[in-house]
Amino acid sequence: MDSIRSHPIQTVFRSFAACMCVSVLFAFLGCSPPEEPETVIDPGFERITFHEFPHFEDHGDMESLQRAIEQSLLFYSRIPADRTFSLGELTLTADTLRETLELFKALMHQGALDKQTLAEHFHVYRSRAPTESNKSLVTGYFEPILEARLHPDSSFHYPLYGLPPELLTIDLNLFDAERFQGGRLVGRLEGNRVVPFYTREEIDQRGKIVPQQCEIAWIEDPIDGFFLHVQGSGKLHLGNGQYARIGYAGTNGHPYRSIGRYLIDQGVLEREAVSLQTIRGHLRSHPEQRDEVLFYNPSYIFFRWVDEGPVGAINVVLTPNRSIATDLQLHPRGAVAFLETRQPLVDEQGNLLGWEPLHRWVLNQDTGGAIKGVGRTDFFFGSGKGAEGLAGNMNSPGRLYFLVKK
Repeated sequence: MDSIRSHPIQTVFRSFAACMCVSVLFAFLGCSPPEEPETVIDPGFERITFHEFPHFEDHGDMESLQRAIEQSLLFYSRIPADRTFSLGELTLTADTLRETLELFKALMHQGALDKQTLAEHFHVYRSRAPTESNKSLVTGYFEPILEARLHPDSSFHYPLYGLPPELLTIDLNLFDAERFQGGRLVGRLEGNRVVPFYTREEIDQRGKIVPQQCEIAWIEDPIDGFFLHVQGSGKLHLGNGQYARIGYAGTNGHPYRSIGRYLIDQGVLEREAVSLQTIRGHLRSHPEQRDEVLFYNPSYIFFRWVDEGPVGAINVVLTPNRSIATDLQLHPRGAVAFLETRQPLVDEQGNLLGWEPLHRWVLNQDTGGAIKGVGRTDFFFGSGKGAEGLAGNMNSPGRLYFLVKK
């Protein structure tokens, strides 16, 4: 199920070259930007004219936007200024993207994020989703808060693992950069051969990595552990009022497979009814099916302790209601975008009551194993039960617009 996300899954020969999704508006002459023919940049981005702009009316607070911008600028400060990112036929440097964000930040402080001012300074690109309606799909994710202990007991005996010492990550770019284009291979040694690392079933059912003693904490419920893997990071209550955060450290290299889609294919759940809440409810009411369903997804996430978080795929702290995850092979890392969609209205139990508009400036700071393709967006709602209710029900069409300085 696409609304259930996981953090980056490194599969064999997967390319990690991030395509820079940029916005190209037009030169601003006089009191109105001139109309220009639409420019389509393969494989799925188009430059739009002034009259196709959204209203750019933001429903969020500017303080959170400021925090998210600073995190993306931190990312750009850590990479070479001349590192290039691609969007179709365009090639942009990290320095250009940084300047785009700094200009956007300055206009934000001036209260000048209106269509006319943005048209003077930026080009705008819209992702072209492969659907008749030309709409992208927007889902949601959150940071779970779980009860956990640093030592196992009769209640807390399901482990969360750090990176196993046996796990190997091979950078294929070192062997043939042109052929493998930044791909990575995750596996383990068996004799003198590299073989795939253990699957979820081999780890949780057969205890294949228990001898490696890489447990970092224990939780009460494997269902909660599975959804912690899907979200990729979390906050643990260790007892006595003590909390600690864990973040994504690595993966076993197996592809992500949606258990929501599996339950639909098995005729257990209707497609329209699938959400994090309905999947969890089904697993709790049918414990005899739990392992069969969870092990359908062979992908497995390993964690590390982090001082602050949650931390996204570009190694910066995510901002609730401002950070998004996309397919980073097709969308620009750290870039600013405008999201037009709708979000669920839920009650205290997370039951869906209805929908309301969601229009927000967002920063592209994360990715996920289930987040594939142009225009596919995952919106970060924050931490805890309230965010879970929103994220678990979020599944809506939307549009995503990226900016780049002229």
